[in-house]
Amino acid sequence: MIDVSITARSPIADIRREAAYATPALPDYGWWIGGGMIASLAALAGMMHLAGLSIDPSNVDNMPFYVAGLILLVLRFGLRNNNWRHARAVADCAEYYGVFTMLALMGAVASYPVATMTGGFHDAALQRIDVMLHFDWLAWYRLVAATPVLQWLGLAAYRSIYLTPAILFAIFAFAGDRVAAHRFLAVFWLTAIGTLILYAFMPAVGPFSYLWHHPIAYMPESEQWQQGLIPALRAHTERVVDLGHLRGIVSAPSFHAAAATLYINAAWRMPRLRWPVLALNAAMLLSTPVEGTHYLIDILLGTMVALAAIATLHRIMPREIMSVAAAHPPR
Repeated sequence: MIDVSITARSPIADIRREAAYATPALPDYGWWIGGGMIASLAALAGMMHLAGLSIDPSNVDNMPFYVAGLILLVLRFGLRNNNWRHARAVADCAEYYGVFTMLALMGAVASYPVATMTGGFHDAALQRIDVMLHFDWLAWYRLVAATPVLQWLGLAAYRSIYLTPAILFAIFAFAGDRVAAHRFLAVFWLTAIGTLILYAFMPAVGPFSYLWHHPIAYMPESEQWQQGLIPALRAHTERVVDLGHLRGIVSAPSFHAAAATLYINAAWRMPRLRWPVLALNAAMLLSTPVEGTHYLIDILLGTMVALAAIATLHRIMPREIMSVAAAHPPR
């Protein structure tokens, strides 16, 4: 049952109170985020051209993206100055969801041209590191393959990667904290860039393809796309990126692990949301070795990339914002 008493605290109330102390001198980062997206789109277009890849805009599989984009645009610009009491919050939600989707989509697409520029596979080295860490991927996989309930729970947890940001953006929007939303988008963007840079140096087919040589007892969510798709991209026999059927081809670092780290960090200052987000994303991390076909070192690297992005964002944060936050600490 939801507690709606007057004295109950909510995530929105927690973040609204923090935003109230910081609002006087905090700028809106919308233009900075927009400029970063334009630069990212230009870089992605250049990478696609160099790799000989393209996207067919007339592909019917793209239709859900077109429809969703149109709806978000209508909400963003149609409700921005509407008199409805929740119009501004819904418009902000549409903006945040749209930008986040674009960033996630660009990151997934960018992994394809990056893969064309790589050579060889680094599974042997990654597996050696897992052995040193005393992590047995095969034992983990066999346990999941023999336990249907772990399969159902693991699949649900692995697919929850977009649930936490949806909740966070709604809270930011209804609390009126655009700075928090923009900071989250910025750190997500930095993490995606860091993941792609490291991936270029350690492409792999993943432990499922590298270690499992028996009849498939359980097919994970990520299946075995890397071992066929990456060589095809390198040989330029795969030339069209289908947005409706994007495949996860990044092994190390794990972006699921990076995302879980970002989500936990963002929710940590909201007491009523902190523990549910921690539990959900801990479950996602536990599901990632099998459902994402990742080595343990992939997950550790993903976490480190996210922590580095968080630290970088703090470093590039304008000094006047830090001074205002210091002068008006949350109570």
